[in-house]
Amino acid sequence: MTLTPLLPVPTETGRVWIKAESLQLGGAFKLRGAYNRLAQMNAEERRAGVVAFSSGNHAQGVARAAAMLDTAATIVMPADAPAVKMAATRALGAEIVTYDRHTESREAIAASLAVERGAVLVPSFDDVDVIEGQGTAGLEIAEQLGRAPRRVIVPCGGGGLAAGIALALPNSAIVTAEPEGWDDMARSLAGGKIVEVAADAPFTSCDALQSRRVSDLTFGALREAGAHGLWVSEAETQAAMRFAFGLGLVVEPGGAVALAAWLAGKVADSEGDTVIVCSGSNVDPRAFARVMEAA
Repeated sequence: MTLTPLLPVPTETGRVWIKAESLQLGGAFKLRGAYNRLAQMNAEERRAGVVAFSSGNHAQGVARAAAMLDTAATIVMPADAPAVKMAATRALGAEIVTYDRHTESREAIAASLAVERGAVLVPSFDDVDVIEGQGTAGLEIAEQLGRAPRRVIVPCGGGGLAAGIALALPNSAIVTAEPEGWDDMARSLAGGKIVEVAADAPFTSCDALQSRRVSDLTFGALREAGAHGLWVSEAETQAAMRFAFGLGLVVEPGGAVALAAWLAGKVADSEGDTVIVCSGSNVDPRAFARVMEAA
């Protein structure tokens, strides 16, 4: 894994930093959790291989970790996943099984494959080892700053990264950011119980954040940490992508939502360091160009 940089953001209101997980191997933080989970496997489990489900970034994280640890990986991916993510996953040697995200359950397909093949199922966030692996990003932040930040704003799908950082930085305030209509973690934290994404949720370009239900593990860790969440619009997400590009970072929509929340003024100013996690550089080049041209 790569020690990703902590980049200063010019601001008059205090110390603001971007944790550039978009520069991680595979373009996202997902390798952290995937490697930590696969590293716990014994020799027999490695011979049988692993199965995971993902729209792309966890897929690449598992595929890369599997290649590093010499085990086979099968990834269940939606048929409409970005082509760049599918190609990168195949290039790492993984087998891809596609499904229709509107009519089929990726969890059921992956579970069935795991049983059929005797393989280890590696969830993207509902796993203690995965969550702990994602938390290494938080440990790095504290080491790079020389202290725990006052606050960390984190993109949130299933909540694995946010939960891991909350565990790694118990004295930092955690804010989760999600796409509009897909802010189930925010609504779950506000209501004190898990709320699923509505069946008629609006379109979002944040394919990496389309988990319809957070897990008991991630919700529990974030609730215990006193975290709160918020949502951002498509326009705010695209503005954040353009801002990040001005800093030299290519960030996909799902990885830009935390930055979008800060840029839109949805996170109140406070004393101390604010760290914004940007993760995911696996964006379709044509879609990225359209966002840049819309400025």
